[in-house]
Amino acid sequence: MKSFKLVALEIVEDGNSVEVPLEDGLIINKENERASWLLEAYTDLTLYDYFKKIHEENREVIVQAVITKRENDPAFFQTKVSSLNKFENHMSVLFEGRLRRNRSDYSELLLDSLLEQGLGGQALLEEFKDKMKSKPKLKIKHD
Repeated sequence: MKSFKLVALEIVEDGNSVEVPLEDGLIINKENERASWLLEAYTDLTLYDYFKKIHEENREVIVQAVITKRENDPAFFQTKVSSLNKFENHMSVLFEGRLRRNRSDYSELLLDSLLEQGLGGQALLEEFKDKMKSKPKLKIKHD
């Protein structure tokens, strides 16, 4: 197993994203035969009801995780909430899932988004460079 610091986390559903304000976070590559990962988000209680509903419905969600450093490209995981623990002022949400490799490369998603906006030539290149530095949120297409 390998563990990493989780520095940013968003839940992506139906083309929308919900940013999870992290107090702390951990992500573990279990390196098992199922290629599963564990992601733990330690956050305030504002999203407790949201996560409780997802957990009770046993619903799969896509999470967008930034690992180790904020400037790293996000990775996308197909997950389920496996546990939810409430503390006095915070909660711990544990996700279990798999890394999504299809359409998960940030640069590819960004380029696709810019092309859909009709950009081309030098304007496309300049916007792409700028967005690769600022890493704005992107909507995920479900293939």
